[in-house]
Amino acid sequence: MEKRVVVTGIGAVSPVGNDVDAMWESVRAGKHGIAQITRFDLEGQKVTLAAEVKDFDFGDRRAAKRLDIADQYALVAAREAMADSGIVSGENVDPNRFGVYGGTGIGGLATLESEVSKCVKKNTPARASALLVPMMMPNAIAGNISMEFKAKGASFGIVSACAAGTHNIGEAYRNIKHGYNDVVIAGGAESVLAPISFSGFANMTAMNPTTDPDRASIPFDVDRNGFILGEGAGWLILEELEHAKARGAEILAEVVGYGATSDAYHITAPDPEGEGASRALEMAIEDAGIAPSDVDYINAHGTGTPYNDAFETIAIKKVFGDDTKVPVSSTKSMTGHLLGAAGGLEAVICVKALIEGFIPPTAGLQKQDPELDLDYVPIQGREADLKYVLSNSLGFGGHNAALIMKKYED
Repeated sequence: MEKRVVVTGIGAVSPVGNDVDAMWESVRAGKHGIAQITRFDLEGQKVTLAAEVKDFDFGDRRAAKRLDIADQYALVAAREAMADSGIVSGENVDPNRFGVYGGTGIGGLATLESEVSKCVKKNTPARASALLVPMMMPNAIAGNISMEFKAKGASFGIVSACAAGTHNIGEAYRNIKHGYNDVVIAGGAESVLAPISFSGFANMTAMNPTTDPDRASIPFDVDRNGFILGEGAGWLILEELEHAKARGAEILAEVVGYGATSDAYHITAPDPEGEGASRALEMAIEDAGIAPSDVDYINAHGTGTPYNDAFETIAIKKVFGDDTKVPVSSTKSMTGHLLGAAGGLEAVICVKALIEGFIPPTAGLQKQDPELDLDYVPIQGREADLKYVLSNSLGFGGHNAALIMKKYED
């Protein structure tokens, strides 16, 4: 028999707040976290803005030296989610039925770039850190979390570019739904604010080269011109319903639907017909056992690139109808694009939206593209009676993932 899967904890590190409450306060207010990047020298760079995590303190300097910054974000956000849930391995969950699905888009790129510079440019291979490999491994995020919290069930990270966070949560949901684990820490973490990634994305013309932070990440706007890189982590504690009830857990939301497809079209460009993305939406809705009209809010992938926003709109219309009134917003307008962590953070935002009955805005959407005619919740969020919310993620490589969460009802 299939199990019901609920959310019993959430945690976040983001460009607009280093915990869930601070992040949500900024998102509700429509405040973005975009500014000129401070992480490295901007000489020669075509793009100068980013959504950096600010005033971050891992807490243990010695341990921090052994971890890539993305792993640090992952652990801090996971600690918040674990504390929120009250889960303690060996006390109220069997360690062997406690897993981690923790993904990323790229992995420890900043660490890799630093070590390459040290070894190649200075021709001193003996100076390479003995910790280079474990610090750059994409799976280190899941591994470090599993070790800290003694989670001995399935532990790995799905790497699927900008869809990684949503894929990890969706697959964790299926893992519990079909009875393999009782609890899973699921989400994503990312930090690639390094010269090499900025150069690559900028030369691809994927990032917005503007110097105006207020007009930098503007999904669905006629002046949109690329995304702004962000960083951080977002995690959910997913738990089998009866397990959560037996220990008296506070239930924040329920995960009820998940869909995953591939465009099989292009390594970076989305399918212009939105075929793969629309099928992921349909799969999630069917899995949830609802109709498209039951969805009260869509947290769009909404990167702010000309193609993504147009083709995602096409995909939504294919499923919800040309005349749909469903509110659609992009919180990347405030957080920037966290790549593999985006789906994790946006799932946390969706949980908060359900709890508080509030639809976040697409901040900065001043001049809506006349060819994009959905309700994109411009500038200001709004109070709403939310029962079902959908989070959408689309990744380089043609990876599509859609997740539906529901306001919890016993």
